Amino acid sequence: MALTQQEREGTGADGIITKSQGGFYWVRTPGGDLVCRGRGLFRKTDTVLVVGDRVTVQPTVTPGEGTIVDLLPRKNSLVRPPVANLDRLALVVSAVQPSPNTLVMDTLTAIAAQRNIDVVLVFTKIDLGDVGELADLYGRAGFRVYAVNSLTGEGTGPLKALFSQGLTAFCGNSGAGKSSLLNALFPGLGLATGEISRKLGRGRHTTRHVELFAAGEGLIADTPGFSAVDFLRFGRMLAADLAPCFVEFRPYLDKCRFNGCSHRVEQGCAVLAAVEAGDISQSRHSSYLALYDQLKDIKEWQLDKPEAQGEDLP
Repeated sequence: MALTQQEREGTGADGIITKSQGGFYWVRTPGGDLVCRGRGLFRKTDTVLVVGDRVTVQPTVTPGEGTIVDLLPRKNSLVRPPVANLDRLALVVSAVQPSPNTLVMDTLTAIAAQRNIDVVLVFTKIDLGDVGELADLYGRAGFRVYAVNSLTGEGTGPLKALFSQGLTAFCGNSGAGKSSLLNALFPGLGLATGEISRKLGRGRHTTRHVELFAAGEGLIADTPGFSAVDFLRFGRMLAADLAPCFVEFRPYLDKCRFNGCSHRVEQGCAVLAAVEAGDISQSRHSSYLALYDQLKDIKEWQLDKPEAQGEDLP
């Protein structure tokens, strides 16, 4: 039998959701971890709780269990991976097996930029392939870029210091080496790692759900890998809002000849001029064009649909 409201008054505590599975939420509080259910009000209001959410919980009479009674304000959130209140997103990209996919990279960096989430690019498997050209491309675009060898530990020192503060979510293609990297940075985690399918050229999903782990004074989230990214399921915005999400476009956006420039074919477009001059990479602009085509038919009213319920836009 659960405590009454009067009995529970004053016993609530704030905490952070570290894991979500099967309708249960693991919440870390100053007094210890609790396995919780959410109040029915969350279901009635279509409120979806995710890992990283800061919540208020009330313990029940059963030791180690509680009820989430309030969701505290979020500073940001992602739909896929479903995680909230990030200080940074670590995008893990392998030099080979699987090979880097710049459209996937640019999709995720655009979504993060839309939500004011700092992005760190981490290239793995540098003993198997050269990432110098890509590292230079994204470094010139304004991203912090690191290249590491998870087997030898080469290049991991600065990352361990960075990720030991705040909340960092790791994401990337299946087989990119997220779990191997995290094990190299924080050996106590013991995360499962997988082999690359030689036939498919990509990894098997070894991480099945998002979960937070302690890392120094910070928290890290290992997230399920993916083999492709559909912008309409990972993030939602209007085509007109896309350009500022390519951070290196921003200095040029108020210099175009025409208001409402789409930065695709217009005369007097400062972004196109920067691409022509080599100040913006052709690869990044090509990704922008591809994403713009995905978004151009989206209407503003469609953005109001609940993202985390998995509804697809046309």
